Amino acid sequence: MAGLRLIVGLGNPGSEYIRTRHNAGFWFIDALALAEGVRFGLESKLFGETAKITIAGQPVWLLRPATFMNASGKSVTAALRYWKIEPEEMLVVHDELDLAPGAARLKFDGGHGGQNGLRDISRLLGHGKYHRLRLGIGHPGHKDQVTPWVLGRPGAADEAMILRAIGDAAQVLPLAVQGNFPDAMTRLHTPRTQ
Repeated sequence: MAGLRLIVGLGNPGSEYIRTRHNAGFWFIDALALAEGVRFGLESKLFGETAKITIAGQPVWLLRPATFMNASGKSVTAALRYWKIEPEEMLVVHDELDLAPGAARLKFDGGHGGQNGLRDISRLLGHGKYHRLRLGIGHPGHKDQVTPWVLGRPGAADEAMILRAIGDAAQVLPLAVQGNFPDAMTRLHTPRTQ
């Protein structure tokens, strides 16, 4: 399987959303950029901010769509076309209600699970054949509370768990970039022993 050439973090632009659960995808690629000492620059033709880093000796683009979450596909499809990257060479990082804080899961293909960013990307691509990194944010317990939950900030304990999951996922990225997704998944999905 092809390796990764593009990592997209999903989130909402604007300072009021910075530390919200819904922006877990931004948290992830921000952490990657910070670790490499690179800054994001605005690319108006891609409707987002981009940076380039090296993982496992390979150049990898990072993309933060500047559209709101439910229009993420506009930025993603523009970037794929511009850089001539296939959807299978892309990893989309997003918040996941169905996973507890601290959990991170890689998957390929599938539905959007109600995640509006994924919904828009899959709609514009016409399929869901791309990699996802699902970062658990937990569920508020009732569907009527989902919107304030995802747009709210996690408590200190949950935030620490989400950041830990981001660190765990970043550690297996070199395997994914090289196209070795089975090993990346095994390492990420195996519960850590304390």
